[in-house]
Amino acid sequence: MEAGFSEMRNELQSRDALWRRIQLECQQMHAELQKIRDYKDMQEMHQPFCVQLTEQLENKNTKLLLLAQSQEHQQEELNEIRNCVYEEEQSHHSEKERMKTEISDLTEELHQDITIATIMEKASLLERQLKMELEIKDKLLAKHQV
Repeated sequence: MEAGFSEMRNELQSRDALWRRIQLECQQMHAELQKIRDYKDMQEMHQPFCVQLTEQLENKNTKLLLLAQSQEHQQEELNEIRNCVYEEEQSHHSEKERMKTEISDLTEELHQDITIATIMEKASLLERQLKMELEIKDKLLAKHQV
């Protein structure tokens, strides 16, 4: 289970790093988009160039939208993985507590069994001693009666 947790944590870290890279790229694209807008405003007289810039801008906007959608999807996956890790940790903790309780109960039962076995052994020994003493006394009584 711990290996699974470690793997999930590594996956979370990997996805977090990817998410940060996407955010940085989005910021860079926003900055680039602003530069293009500024440049477009300055160069409105150069129509062919403006058309090219407009196409680039549209392409970059499309990329930004795709990246934003990808980022949202990755964030949802991260949340799902975090929830899964949390549930696994809770399950692991519950299982560990159940096992501790079970071990404690078994240990107590074992101590009871050992105590009972010891008492039974002593009782058996005492019973044999009493039988031997009774036989000796019976023989002595028989001798006295004779």
